[in-house]
This record gives sequence, structure tokens and C-alpha cells, in this order.
Amino acid sequence: MAAIKGKDTRPEIAVRRFLYSQGLRFRVNNRRLPGSPDIVLPRYRTVIFVDGCFWHGHEGCRHSRLPESNREYWLHKITLNRARDYRVDVELRQMGWIVMHIWECEIDETALQILYQRIVGTPGIGEGYASTSDNDGGSSLAAEPPEAYGLPY
Repeated sequence: MAAIKGKDTRPEIAVRRFLYSQGLRFRVNNRRLPGSPDIVLPRYRTVIFVDGCFWHGHEGCRHSRLPESNREYWLHKITLNRARDYRVDVELRQMGWIVMHIWECEIDETALQILYQRIVGTPGIGEGYASTSDNDGGSSLAAEPPEAYGLPY
């Protein structure tokens, strides 16, 4: 587990390269903000988290299956990660930030274009639990609402 990277992962770098190529400038892993967001765009008051499917419990994704050994430990760990993700989202929103999430398995040209449009497009379009489709229960570009976590928030 010590070999698993927490920052500068391939999915994060892919998102950063795309945003940079579109002319956006940003900070990475800002430790002054709750949750140390992967990408911080101060000009747009937006933060982006590039969530790993396994570590953040992307439901229905083939990358998020729990290991057979020590299953209860992993279930508890991922549940706590998701609860922390939700708390961090709430804190950031209360501070006035727009919070976006993108799953590592959904990073493709279309998702990146949508992400870019939500950042620079119509004011407010990137807010809340935005998705690449119309509330289909999927979670591209956003975390699920708290009821999806099974949490009482």
C-alpha cells in the first residue's frame, strides 16, 4: 500500500494537462483548503477532485470491487473515505467554492470538455452535484448526494 500514490496520479495529470491546454491556470493539492483538492482554479472559485474508483467507492464500476481478503476492513475504509468526501464538499461549499468531482474511469475527451464548459460556462452550471447526464444517478464530474452514501447527512 505504501507504493500507492496520493497525488500526481495518471488520471490527475490527464485532467490537468487538458485544462492547461485550454488556457486554464490552477494550483494543485492546496493544503490550505479542506480535503486538499487535486485542482484549484481560484479565478473561477472552483475545486476539482479526481476520485479513484476503488478508494472512493464508485458504485457499479469494475475498478471498485472490494478485495476478497479482509473485506470488512476495506468496506469500513471506503465508507469512511466517502463520508469524509461528503464533509469536505460541504465545508468547501460553505466557504463559497464550487466543488466538482470526476471519476478516474470516466476521464475521456467528452467528460473533459463537459468539465471545461462547466468551469468557464454559464455561472452556476458547475455548482452542486452536476453530472454529465441529467440526474441519471451516475456521478461523472460530481460526487453523489449524501443519500447515495447511505449517510444521515
